[in-house]
Amino acid sequence: MRFALAIVAFVAAAVLIGFGIAQRTVYLEPDRVTVSGEFEGEAAYTVIDPDALAAHPGKQTLTVSGSDTVFLAYGRATDVEAWLGDAPYTAVHYDAEAEEFTSEVVVASDAGEPATEATTPAVPPTAVEGEAAAQPDPGASPAGSDLWLDEFTDERSLTTTIDVPEGIAVLLASDGTAPAPSDVTVSWPLDNSTPWAGPLIAGGALVFLLGGVLLISGFRHHRRSRGPRRNLPKGPRGRLPSAPRPSRRSQLTGGSRRAIGRAKRIALVPLIIVPAIALSACSADYWPRFDQAAPASTAPATTEPPSTDAPAEEEAMEPAVTVPQMERIMRRIAVFTTEADAALDPAAIDERFAGPALEARQSNYRIRAALPDQPAPVAIPASPLTLTLPQQVAGWPANGRTVLTIAKNSDDPTVAPTALVLQQATPRDNYKIVYAMSLAPDADVPEVAPASIGSPLISPEFKGLVLPPGQVAAAYADVLLQGEASPSFELFDSEGDVLQEQLGVTGQQAIRAGLPATADITFSNVVGDSPTVALATNDSGALVSVSIEQTEKVTPNDGGTIGFEAGAPGAALSGFTEKSAKGVQRVIGVQLLFYVPSVGSDERIRLLGWSESLIGASEVP
Repeated sequence: MRFALAIVAFVAAAVLIGFGIAQRTVYLEPDRVTVSGEFEGEAAYTVIDPDALAAHPGKQTLTVSGSDTVFLAYGRATDVEAWLGDAPYTAVHYDAEAEEFTSEVVVASDAGEPATEATTPAVPPTAVEGEAAAQPDPGASPAGSDLWLDEFTDERSLTTTIDVPEGIAVLLASDGTAPAPSDVTVSWPLDNSTPWAGPLIAGGALVFLLGGVLLISGFRHHRRSRGPRRNLPKGPRGRLPSAPRPSRRSQLTGGSRRAIGRAKRIALVPLIIVPAIALSACSADYWPRFDQAAPASTAPATTEPPSTDAPAEEEAMEPAVTVPQMERIMRRIAVFTTEADAALDPAAIDERFAGPALEARQSNYRIRAALPDQPAPVAIPASPLTLTLPQQVAGWPANGRTVLTIAKNSDDPTVAPTALVLQQATPRDNYKIVYAMSLAPDADVPEVAPASIGSPLISPEFKGLVLPPGQVAAAYADVLLQGEASPSFELFDSEGDVLQEQLGVTGQQAIRAGLPATADITFSNVVGDSPTVALATNDSGALVSVSIEQTEKVTPNDGGTIGFEAGAPGAALSGFTEKSAKGVQRVIGVQLLFYVPSVGSDERIRLLGWSESLIGASEVP
């Protein structure tokens, strides 16, 4: 009976294990779904719309080919459209019923609005009609744009995996002038897990082990049943026939010994097979999951979910950049600035700088070209970004986009964090640093909105603050010039304001005391011509960035002449090395970051950071 049960157990184990293995082999479903398309034409750009990328859930693996150079970038669909402008492009959509890509050629109409041709299946070639499509915008390569969340370039063929949510589009191009790559394949992962494969294989292994136990038990029972028996019938003389005495060799190698040896060897089989079978079912795909379903895929390059609360007729507000996007931009700027600071090329630095930040660096380059021992500007750190406050935008504002960020120097913690204000004038321009200021010691930066939401840009005339942003620079310039005598002195928190000691009345008196008796000095302050940038804080206040220029004019008072000291930065910057009866002057550019509280607050305006540099020097006109 035990042998019969063992046989049944082995058969059942074979069925269970075989069916479990078949689920991972013969009956295994595909692990991904793929949609391909061929888009031939003269358009220099191809855009894979968000609906095509979201045709199936999960990460998107894109394979693009069909041109000598393959460029792929992805970003918010609104940014992709803004960058394209009126350039014709091929838009790729997904037809859910046909389960294939379709394409349409988008060409700007005379009114400036996009006009589309009829939608066609992806497989037949699509030609762009008209001279505008035949002559794409020359030199309009999308490579290196700050609008992209990420970008990739390769020769002839490119394969990459991205993980993007709704609202993200992919831009394909060659070099901006040649036709875009024509062959596109997108694949998404499928859940081909077999939750019953593991239980079946493990259950079969247990049944197989049970069969082995029954087999060993059967052999042991069979051995016992062959022992001496009692009450056997006697022979004709009342005596049992005597069996021949076995030899010692036969005692050692008899059938019972062989049976026991076979039983032991059979008993080892489950001990070898069962662990091997169990190890083959260790993957999580082999077992049922009792936890909640996996969350939907999200892109690492963007953190804000698509807005569903905004009215349909209004364009949703969104931050100008995401944090990963800003980190990528800052890495580029840091590398560029390091190279430019070493090359001392004033003409090249305007690729990433504008306004007072550009003027300060160009002046420093001219000074160091003549005086190599002069200190270089403070380096622009790439990371970490301790604060990122992008402007809230809807589409593309007429005055561009603005971001305020604070970066620490990871290589030298003794260097004060740098507050940067960056602006992007047009979709095809990159962000430029307009203000670059070192934070004051123990600067108390107020709380701001998270980067995934952003902050609205406040008008310079906004009257909801203790002082309109457009008047902050003039008020502080007067405080520096007159000190406590200024009508605006009480508006500013002077405690810990080191700049008032350096460039204010105290600093001016120290400079005046160091001049010879034959020279007089006068100071004047004016508001710089840079834009006033004000971003709202959580307490209804604002972070305001402005600039002022302080002019130091030194004139002789004895009828003699005066000039810059030999080897001084003023002489190097101006090139004026002679003496003048009219005198000489220096212009100090000051970039400032303030916190301006809201109306009704008992706080005063705080200086959070600043930078000063010599930006001008000349003979007095």
